[in-house]
Amino acid sequence: MNKQLQMPVLFLGHGSPMNALAQNSFTQTLSGMAHAMPRPQSIVVISAHWETQGTWVTGMPQPKTIHDFYGFPKELFEIRYPAPGNPILAQAIVSKNPDDQIDVDLESWGLDHGAWSVLRHMYPQADIPVIQMSLDRAKTPKDHFELGKKLRFLREQGVLIVGSGNVVHNLKEIQWDESAEPWKWAVEFDEWIRDQVKNRDFVSLIQHPRDEDQGKKSIPTWEHYLPLLYVVGASQDSDPLAFPYEGIDHASISMRCIRFGA
Repeated sequence: MNKQLQMPVLFLGHGSPMNALAQNSFTQTLSGMAHAMPRPQSIVVISAHWETQGTWVTGMPQPKTIHDFYGFPKELFEIRYPAPGNPILAQAIVSKNPDDQIDVDLESWGLDHGAWSVLRHMYPQADIPVIQMSLDRAKTPKDHFELGKKLRFLREQGVLIVGSGNVVHNLKEIQWDESAEPWKWAVEFDEWIRDQVKNRDFVSLIQHPRDEDQGKKSIPTWEHYLPLLYVVGASQDSDPLAFPYEGIDHASISMRCIRFGA
């Protein structure tokens, strides 16, 4: 892979799978973000929806589209995102990080909705190779952050790193009206995240997100939060910072998006 312009690194709040079908301010923002960035050679997605024992990267030439949800309209299950994989890139990630014991998955996974529900708005032609990296359940938040740092080299090889999750994700407190007024604790925690990111206070993001009640309610389980730690880990101090989208859907799902880099 030839060295080229450094790519940004993104955290995308993916929200409901129905956003895959929607044309709204959030999905329009995704499309606009893609048009404003250099076209990536490949994409690596760390999605909240692939938790594993150990860390894995997809290495198949043609990853399948995974519909990892239920109870939604048939139209959503008919979506396919036929982006190619990138076995060479998967192996490069493994070889670059021998101490992390990353393995290549050739058959069990593919692209889950944490990946394709956002990518189909950004790159609707599905013509850019995509691989996913899993979340190791045994890793600590600091471990995930440190692995994100080790992915920085990809940015100089034309690879877009995407963390797909939600900084506030509490399905027990969800209101089915998408435009329901957000819970106060959700707003407070979403703003806390914004402020720590602005200040580059990544230690607080790693060590203290659940210290207060609003953090405990916003992160009842870790999987939707952890992709953020890969993104801040892969960022650099010199990166311009932007929040392309802010908002809370269904009262308890933050759709905040974060971009490091031009």
